[in-house]
Amino acid sequence: MKKISVLIPCYNEEANVQPISQAVISILETELSQYDYELIFIDNDSKDQTRPILEQLCKENPKIKAIFNARNFGQFNSPYYGMLQATGDCVIEMVADFQDPVEMIPRYVKEWENGYKIVIGIKTSSKESKLMYWLRSCYYKIIKRLSDVEQIEHFTGSGLYDRDFIEVLRNLDDPAPFLRGIVAELGYKRKEIPYEQPKRRAGKTSNNFYKLYDAAMLSITSYTKVVLRLATIIGFVFSAISFLIALVYLVLKLIFWNTFPAGTAPILIGVFLMGSVQIFFIGFLGEYILNMNTRIMKRPLVIEEKRLNFDKKDENKEKGEISDESQT
Repeated sequence: MKKISVLIPCYNEEANVQPISQAVISILETELSQYDYELIFIDNDSKDQTRPILEQLCKENPKIKAIFNARNFGQFNSPYYGMLQATGDCVIEMVADFQDPVEMIPRYVKEWENGYKIVIGIKTSSKESKLMYWLRSCYYKIIKRLSDVEQIEHFTGSGLYDRDFIEVLRNLDDPAPFLRGIVAELGYKRKEIPYEQPKRRAGKTSNNFYKLYDAAMLSITSYTKVVLRLATIIGFVFSAISFLIALVYLVLKLIFWNTFPAGTAPILIGVFLMGSVQIFFIGFLGEYILNMNTRIMKRPLVIEEKRLNFDKKDENKEKGEISDESQT
């Protein structure tokens, strides 16, 4: 019997973890009863009652498992690490707030059985803020033009990943993984399923400007070099323009020595313009260096505080040993 792993990362989702577990299990047991399953929650150091609720869910159902991180390791590391802990023949990742519809699970599995090793959901519209959806669309179009690697528009990471691709992720050994880019760059032939993103069921999203900025910078610094090339080109162009202006000023001053006022305005404008351009590109250079530094330090993806309902085979899986069950 094939096994489906459903991974749900969570952070301060006390109002959602129990309903999402019931909804997912209902789908699995009614529409996909021919499969074995496990439901894995990985909690990124929630500050509300999420963990006590997860502990109770694990006591009531041994197929519900939980990993408690020692602290918040970010929105990318935690789900990535959770996928590596799954023992199923495929892993389905979805968020806890119902913005990834549970009705997508049978559709993912159907395409998986048709031969696709990666089946992902693509947001074609959203019932959330129209402004945010428009801004995200602009971002995706920009990064798609800048990137050397194909980028997938309106892909949040939700989808089904075959065991073979999970092993690709395991062997990457990347301390700063960006799953959306990895799927586009290294993934197998994939099936994209469109859906409308519903409103968040309950609670408040933990995404803020800083987290969105962090995601944008990670994708830019991991998959583009256009910005650095642009800095070189703009620096050369501005240098040439500055040299020409300086030459024109010198000639005019020599010809009209007593009547030509050099003035300080052009100098001030030039200084401020060049200074702002330099600061902008130095900032981008810092982002690239920060990304490199994160990878060079090779910190672990996540440090666990506790895990619930994982047996010895699951612990071996964490160490990179593939069980016979997963190879069949």
